Amino acid sequence: MRVLLTNDDGISAPGLQAARRALRALDGVDVDVIAPDSNRSATARSITTRSPLTVEEVEFGDGDRGFATDGTPVDCVRFAELGLVGHRPDLIVSGINHGANLGDDITYSGTVAAAFEGIVLGIPAVAVSQQSSGGGMGYVSGRFDFAVAAAFVAQLVTALGDEPMPSKTLINVNCPAGEPNGVEVTRLGKRVYNDELKLVSEDGNGRRRYEIYGWQPGFEELEGSDLMAVSQGRIAVTPIHFDLTDHGGLERLRSWRFEEMLAACAPAA
Repeated sequence: MRVLLTNDDGISAPGLQAARRALRALDGVDVDVIAPDSNRSATARSITTRSPLTVEEVEFGDGDRGFATDGTPVDCVRFAELGLVGHRPDLIVSGINHGANLGDDITYSGTVAAAFEGIVLGIPAVAVSQQSSGGGMGYVSGRFDFAVAAAFVAQLVTALGDEPMPSKTLINVNCPAGEPNGVEVTRLGKRVYNDELKLVSEDGNGRRRYEIYGWQPGFEELEGSDLMAVSQGRIAVTPIHFDLTDHGGLERLRSWRFEEMLAACAPAA
């Protein structure tokens, strides 16, 4: 199995390096690393279209090598799919992210975006994230211990070699701070964002600088959700697909008089 390892924290991030070492130790698994050259957190599914991308081969401390690019996590997956490493990957592993990606957070996450790109291209994918030890369920920075997350993703990759997920479904893994007390298969939860408009400074020319994003979101305590599982010390494993269509709303919209709307748009004779 050929695994592409990427992330959004940058190629030198300890989380990615922990995952690389754990995956390298697996029999029958070849690991290629293509990752951003610096932090690209919260870039979601952004891509680089207006300028060429720079790629540099870098050596890690143990003699292994990878590719660093000034692109986004999605760009990294595209590089692999288009042949930068000489072959198409069989599996995408994105992470281990420095901080959890839970509930609504996944729509902002560069880590999950790289996994999304895999399933868009027909390549199975796993996103792996680690909650910090800073306390609470927010984004407070703290220490990260990636030992369990790295070992767990190695076990998961082995399992996927024997029993792959359904086509176009990725696995989103979130590990709690500290030693997990179990593993739970979950659905996405619901964040409660406590953002506010905070004036930082203003000059004499009418320009103002604001902070608009808070760093301590809460969450709805929904049983069976990924947020709830991690808050209770369990690893959350969530299957995610990319179909955003509201299938239940199709029939409702078909009852609307769109032909009449279109006719009303025609210029008067």
